[in-house]
Amino acid sequence: MADAGATIAEPETAPPAAPRAHRSDSPIAAFVAVIATILGLIVLAWTILYVTKGRFLKHRFEVIASSQAGRNVKVAGDFQLYFNPINVKFLAERMTVANPEWATNDNFFDARLIDTEIATIPLIFGNRRANWLNLIDGNVDLEWDAAGRRNTWTFGDPNVKGEPLELPVIRRATLYRSDLRYRDPKMQLSADIAFRTVEARDTRFASEIGFTGTGRARGNPFTLEGALQSPNETLAGGENRLRLHAEGANSVMDVTGTLPGATELEGSRLRMDLRGSNLADIFDLMGVALPETRRYRVSSALTKAGDEWRFTGLKGTFGDSDVAGKLTVAMIEPRIKLTSEITTRTLDIVDAAPFMGYNPDAVAARGGAAAVDRSGGTPRLLPDARLRIESLRNYDAPLHWTVRRVRAKSVPISNIDLTLSLDDRLLKLSPLTFSMARGNVSSDVVINARPATVVTDYDIRLSPTPMGVLLAGWGVEESGTTGTVKARVQLRGEGDSVRKSLASSDGRIAVILPRGSFWVRNIQLSELDVGTFVQKMFEGRLKEPVQINCGLIGFTVRNGIAAADPILIDTQKNVMLGRGGFSFRNESIDLAFRADSKKFSLFAGQSPVGVNGYFAEPGYDVISPELVGRAGAGLGLAVVATPLAAVAAFVDVGDAKSASCTPILAGANAKAQRTTKGEPRDDVGRGTTAKSEDGSRSKGERQEQRKKFLGIF
Repeated sequence: MADAGATIAEPETAPPAAPRAHRSDSPIAAFVAVIATILGLIVLAWTILYVTKGRFLKHRFEVIASSQAGRNVKVAGDFQLYFNPINVKFLAERMTVANPEWATNDNFFDARLIDTEIATIPLIFGNRRANWLNLIDGNVDLEWDAAGRRNTWTFGDPNVKGEPLELPVIRRATLYRSDLRYRDPKMQLSADIAFRTVEARDTRFASEIGFTGTGRARGNPFTLEGALQSPNETLAGGENRLRLHAEGANSVMDVTGTLPGATELEGSRLRMDLRGSNLADIFDLMGVALPETRRYRVSSALTKAGDEWRFTGLKGTFGDSDVAGKLTVAMIEPRIKLTSEITTRTLDIVDAAPFMGYNPDAVAARGGAAAVDRSGGTPRLLPDARLRIESLRNYDAPLHWTVRRVRAKSVPISNIDLTLSLDDRLLKLSPLTFSMARGNVSSDVVINARPATVVTDYDIRLSPTPMGVLLAGWGVEESGTTGTVKARVQLRGEGDSVRKSLASSDGRIAVILPRGSFWVRNIQLSELDVGTFVQKMFEGRLKEPVQINCGLIGFTVRNGIAAADPILIDTQKNVMLGRGGFSFRNESIDLAFRADSKKFSLFAGQSPVGVNGYFAEPGYDVISPELVGRAGAGLGLAVVATPLAAVAAFVDVGDAKSASCTPILAGANAKAQRTTKGEPRDDVGRGTTAKSEDGSRSKGERQEQRKKFLGIF
């Protein structure tokens, strides 16, 4: 038993554990420390810049900017560069940026004050965007060198190729007494534009930048004026209203609409109205060749997307014709590209004159006579308008144009469908199709301006077409004529105009007449079968049709001279033969047509009907030397014998050999022609021509050839 006085010892208590400390070399701690340090430095830098406005960076800015630009950059007055709070605030007084040595002005840029805010986030991704810009007494000099290789806005190495002009995106701007100068010697374009901002308060728009300018484009002076209304602070980022009026090159242009930013054209919504005396004048400002037009007016929506200017919903008139469609102008290298889709409901034949090389105003005033050129002493009809090869170097142009109807008195043309392509001076009108008198014309024309001498290939095809409908435009009644005609022209020539290319051309022309009927009046006059014609006339059967079995009007063309090869038409009663030809060189004609009867006929003159003169002024020689000679023989017989014997001089014994239609319908040349018995024909031309340079021959030659009915040039 324990003692009562014993002391009971209390259990010993352990001291409390000390808190566990984190290791200072932990990766998380190091990362946090680094981030904190960076953030602290950024905050410190931001604070220093914001407090000092970055003025201490002025000299450093000049050095770095001069080095990067490859030219001297100087700020003579106050300088500020800091974050406010995220975007970059930049201000400089009396700032200058020098031009390269070759430029005509000392400075690319100078201003008494430039004050702007640059969006930081877009800048990180390479997009230059200013939220706002204030510019006082600013001057900008945009200039290309004479070779079109270097420009003043491409900084760095002065020998590198200049980049296309891309304006920095400026959402809002105010410009006070600021000017812009632009020079492009290669494009022959210059402009001087003055900007003046007028402040407006308590309105939807805070300011309006008015601008006026003058300049010259390819020698044509122009003026422009307009205004850009920038939104106020409550509408920051809103659209800017644009109004532009320009006059020049005998034209007037008005553009209205909105821009996303003061200099932001991408996604713009504009409306253009363009009018003037000649649409070709406007395209000439871009170095693009376009046929002449009469007075025009067109309007369209206008916007910019990347490198493209897009004209959509285009509609208007030129002369007495209408036009609608769309046009895209792509400003790309090495040539600009014009892509268009055009439709026309009605094309007046006068407005089509420029596409054939004639002046539309002259044709409208004087009719077809305006197409005839008499400056050389002899009338010329073929157009001599030169192909503007130098302009074709500037652009490529895919075009699709459709025309529903052509307004013309004598030419029954409709449904024109033209596909045109221009690729580095190779111009193709292929295919070009149109309807003509219920027939169809298909053609492919290729103009190659790449070689030193322009080469043109013509391939024109006429499908079977009713002859009555085709001739109705020239006053011939359609009824009674069931004959058709088809044709093909294949030529190749050299020269920079239609006249030159045809004057040097080689190839073949063939017009084929399948079986059909024609009026007696139309046929008998050309056959000079006087007895039959008079008989029909007195019997009142002038409109009785004559049957055509087959016919071929063929020419072989050598060096611009076309010789009959052959002209052979087989009718029910006659075989019509033609000899001679025509010249594309001087546009002269020397053809003779003769009809040999298959049956006996009295009063058949048996003398050729001559067609002479020029394309513009053809002549007809009905009383030919053969007919006069035959009349003289008849007179001699009448004196010697009896007057009744004179009739014998005009008797056709009817020994003409019928023609085989197979080679005729195949368009074969004279050597391939046969009679119905399969024998070679010896009464048709062989497509031969003389070699005279001017297409002429002596009087003796003409008389000799007349006897043979072969008109050789």
